[in-house]
Amino acid sequence: MYDNHLRHLKDRITTPVCQIMPSWITPNLTTLVAFISGLLAVGAAALSMSPSRLWPLVFWLLNRILDGVDGTLARTRGTATALGGFLDLLSDFILYSLIPIALAHGQDRRLEDAVDTVSSASVDWRAVAVLEATFHINNFVLFYIGAVVAAKADGELTSVVMTPALIEGLESGLIFTAII
Repeated sequence: MYDNHLRHLKDRITTPVCQIMPSWITPNLTTLVAFISGLLAVGAAALSMSPSRLWPLVFWLLNRILDGVDGTLARTRGTATALGGFLDLLSDFILYSLIPIALAHGQDRRLEDAVDTVSSASVDWRAVAVLEATFHINNFVLFYIGAVVAAKADGELTSVVMTPALIEGLESGLIFTAII
């Protein structure tokens, strides 16, 4: 809901940083590092690596920062491509699919460790996780193909045109941050 309004503010904040970044740091490399950071958040959440449970949040916030920089970097350098936008959104959808699964698994592990037995009433979250991930990834591919086919408006800052929604990237990021 607020993404279109806040994108300009984000670009004003991140553009000076992008202008001083070395040329070897490409937008796609930034997307890859953001994705790896997101995967580390997933792994840390699933494995309960830290008693304070701070690591999943640290990796997630790093992912969100880098995810905000890659597009600005591409626009600043004039290297924005449909492939870059695809990879950025694909990594977001994969992570948004995996985070709930990892959190459920981590919670399941913590409960098992606390009780030291497996509850007979526990839900097999793996079936739900596979269904949820399949749903999100399929939706992403269909959404992106539809958006690429649509005409891009002049002045649009992202790789694809998306109509405003009730819940967008900012709200999703805040919700996931609170959950982690």
